[in-house]
Order: sequence, then C-alpha cells, then structure tokens
Amino acid sequence: MADDLAPSLLLAMPQLEDPNFHRSVVLLCEHGPNGALGFVVNRPTDTRAAEAVSLDPPVVGDSGMMLWVGGPVEPGRGFLLLGRDPEPEPSQRVASGFYLTASLGVLRHLLQVDRAEIDHTRCRLLLGYAGWGPGQLDSELAMSAWLTAPADPDLVFDTPPADMWEQAIRRLGVDPLALQVAPGIQ
Repeated sequence: MADDLAPSLLLAMPQLEDPNFHRSVVLLCEHGPNGALGFVVNRPTDTRAAEAVSLDPPVVGDSGMMLWVGGPVEPGRGFLLLGRDPEPEPSQRVASGFYLTASLGVLRHLLQVDRAEIDHTRCRLLLGYAGWGPGQLDSELAMSAWLTAPADPDLVFDTPPADMWEQAIRRLGVDPLALQVAPGIQ
C-alpha cells in the first residue's frame, strides 16, 4: 500500500471512466490499510440547501447556500466542510483550512445567515462521500487513474467549480491537454 496520502487532493485523470468522478477534485480525508475516504469538492447542484434540509424547528430564511455532491456513497447523508474550526461546536480537522462537522447548530446558522455573509464563508454542504475499500485506491493510483496534489483551501473554496480541476492540474505544472488516456506511468 502507498504511504498514507491523506490529506491531499485527488485529481481524476481522463481515463477514469466512472461518471461519478469525471474531472473531479476529491479532498482525500483518510487513507490507510482499511481503505480511503474523501469528498468530491467541485460538483455543485442546482438545489438550495434550505429547500432540501428539514430541521425542527424549521429554518427561518435562506442564505442561498447550495448542496454539493460529495460522492456516490450514502448520497442522502450530509457533511459540512468548513474553512475554519466552528468552535465551540465539535469538528474534525482534516488539514489546514479544512474542517468537517455534523453539527446541526452550525448547519442551522449557515442556512439562516445573510446572503452576503454566506458568499464570504468557506463552507460546503456535501451529500455523500467517496469511499474505497482496502487497497482499492492504491490500485487506481497504480493504474494512473488519479494525480495527487496538496490539499489547498484557496483552490477548493475560492476557485469556480467548473475551473477547479484544470487549475489544480496546472498548479502541478501539467497542461491538462497533455494528459494521455492510458494506464501506467506517463
């Protein structure tokens, strides 16, 4: 098994045929002998979170926060990815500038804040996650299905989702058009 790659970004190579991951950027949060877990961070939906989330009591207002596809596993389960620690609420630090929380208090706050505030808040409500069994991601890496890059919160939170994959590839010093669709080391 490759050394623990988490935290890092996985960048889907053109030959990765799974439609769930075409041109995807995945924040890899865990990687080890038991498998790997991450979140696609460049797939927004057209659904507002306030329209889809049901809290008791109901949410008052709508910040405009959108839902994002976090991956194909458990697509009905939500995860909040934040750019800062939501203290005093519980969270898990993934890397510098990346925190995960399941706090309903944080979710409620983000759904109800002023639209101007949400536009300047580094946050994503991700539905589902990407998961790999033991050795599965390592096998995909050996087949050149993914490139790895540093986990960069500026890239994830400040880059338009449609541009994120290409910008991440270019930051590695690679022209995306030069990537070959073939297994093995290129």
